[in-house]
Amino acid sequence: MFKDFKAFIARGNVLDLAVAVMIGAAFGKIVSSLTDDILMPIIGKIFGGLDFSSHFVVLGKVPAALAGSTDYAALKKAGVSVFGYGAFITQVVNFLILAFIIFLIVRAATKLMTKPEVAPAEPAAEPADVALLREIRDELRKRAA
Repeated sequence: MFKDFKAFIARGNVLDLAVAVMIGAAFGKIVSSLTDDILMPIIGKIFGGLDFSSHFVVLGKVPAALAGSTDYAALKKAGVSVFGYGAFITQVVNFLILAFIIFLIVRAATKLMTKPEVAPAEPAAEPADVALLREIRDELRKRAA
């Protein structure tokens, strides 16, 4: 059983998949940072100081210590039921950015992998000795028939 497992792990596809997952996780963090730290503040500035992370609706009872709090993370940590549509908007923007970047990467890879169509070359002229041998063969066939 250990031998089979070792053979399974040693396959290129499994190792490639493991590397892809790790790189994908790291890339996801980069996209999250791009969205949270760069794009969302710019979008917020354009729309008059709008900060999507602070947009939520409290659905449950808020503890007295957090009464009047506008900190989404603190309310969630305290176990308050909140409808965080601002966090959802941020995740949708993250997804769209990630999907667009992956689209660009796949598109570039496809262009690199597809070979340009080359017009078929004209067949080379038949060598004289081959033509002569063909004539001899055809003549022998005629005589044999």
